Order: sequence, then C-alpha cells, then structure tokens
Amino acid sequence: MTLNIGDKAPEFDGKDQNGNTVKLSDYRGKKVILYFYPKDNTSGCTAQACNLRDNYSDLQQEGYEVIGVSTDSEKSHQNFIGKHQLPFTLIADTDKQIVEQYGVWQEKSMYGRKYMGTMRYTFIIDENGVIQDIITKVKTKEHTAQILK
Repeated sequence: MTLNIGDKAPEFDGKDQNGNTVKLSDYRGKKVILYFYPKDNTSGCTAQACNLRDNYSDLQQEGYEVIGVSTDSEKSHQNFIGKHQLPFTLIADTDKQIVEQYGVWQEKSMYGRKYMGTMRYTFIIDENGVIQDIITKVKTKEHTAQILK
C-alpha cells in the first residue's frame, strides 16, 4: 500500500510497551508524529528516539503527540524506554499489521543480502487523521528539525 500526503491515515490498534491498546482514533483532535523504525537499541534508532526525546517539549508545544512503531516486543520496548528515558508511546507491532497498513514493511538490502524489514519513515498526521507530511529520508540526529521545518 502506498500512502500519500492528503490521504486519510489508516486506523490501527496495537499494544504499547505496557500491553495497553493504542488506536489512532484515540488521538483524534491532536496532531500525531507516527514514526516507524527498524529495531530497539540499535545506533540509528537510538539516535532518532533520543532526538525526539530531547525535543519532546518543543513538539508538545506545537501540539504533537509522538508514537513510535517497530516490530519489537513489548518487553523490548520497555527496556528501550527505560534505558533512554523515552517519554512517548512505543507500539509493539509484532504481527506486522501496522507496518503493512502504512506500507513501511519492505524489502531491504544489507551487505548484498535481501530481507524484509521496517523502513524508517515518519508520518505527520493532523487533528482530523489526514496525512500532512511523509518523511522518507529521516536524519536520525536531526529528526525533530525535519518535523518542525
């Protein structure tokens, strides 16, 4: 599935790091930064999460809620949040339902080996659930600046 700016963001429900159900519709009336990342506690994903953490109050002042999604488990997310004091929700998309809905589960290549994985994409969603921006070339250490541009 290919999503574009102006499309209605697909509704989802997933489990957060504490096993609570999180739905996009829970955030209606708020702006959402829905960011997809490959793996907890890897260098790029940690840099990205810490950049969002360090600028979290600026993002909130602009009216944004931050939700991270990866295919890692709730336990992995708990560890990642605890280790880096992340103040936002991480969804454990272990069944790959959300990454499939948003079209971010794609073929990747590393060292000549092809495999399926989560692309590092960010969707900026407005108060009405409409996609306002899609960032496909994420700069992990400057991600907040990309969002607030």
